Amino acid sequence: MLVEKESMNKLEATIKMKCPRCHEGDLFETKNPFSWRKLTKMHTNCSSCGLKYERETGFFYGAMYISSIINMMFFVIATVAYYVYFDIRVDWRIYIWSYVLFTVLITPLLYRLSRSIWLEIFNDYQPQSK
Repeated sequence: MLVEKESMNKLEATIKMKCPRCHEGDLFETKNPFSWRKLTKMHTNCSSCGLKYERETGFFYGAMYISSIINMMFFVIATVAYYVYFDIRVDWRIYIWSYVLFTVLITPLLYRLSRSIWLEIFNDYQPQSK
């Protein structure tokens, strides 16, 4: 009896950084975003369906906009939380420097996630017929 593998939805595939077309192949050579030697190393094509990830030279420049939007959302949420939930007022310079540190720490995750989102925007899910 052949059991068909349940496919993941687009959000799950984006977060797990899988191919936007088949949701099976990995986008990056390593799953660890903090592996500094392979942080930016992406597969050229999907190992499962063969989709070429970079459509043209400079295709991923648009992912910078996605990364900036996500970072701005984090900043707005953190700023609102700072003013609403903290009764003891912390010096704003400590707040800013702590946010800068937070941004530096999540940069590898934002880099990869923004590329995954950018690919999902421009590719449709097309499961392979077997």
